[in-house]
Amino acid sequence: MLRLSIRPFGISSALLLGGCTVQGAPSFSLVGAYFPDWMLCGMIGIAVSVGLRVVFVLTGVDALLSLRLFTYLSLGVITALLTWLIWFGP
Repeated sequence: MLRLSIRPFGISSALLLGGCTVQGAPSFSLVGAYFPDWMLCGMIGIAVSVGLRVVFVLTGVDALLSLRLFTYLSLGVITALLTWLIWFGP
């Protein structure tokens, strides 16, 4: 009984994975953004945003900010977009 329930799953997974081949880097265009390149740029933006927060706290600039979340979010987004433009730009 168990073999009858596993067999269709094995056949369908073999059919679905049959078109997968290894062809260099796994970067492909997904709605205009190259996946996973945009994830790398996002991680760089997060790292720079966290680093700038540490610098701002140590220098006292963080206490002067009224909307801290939006400031650090925008700094991260700007960094990620600049990284994308410089590294993978047109």
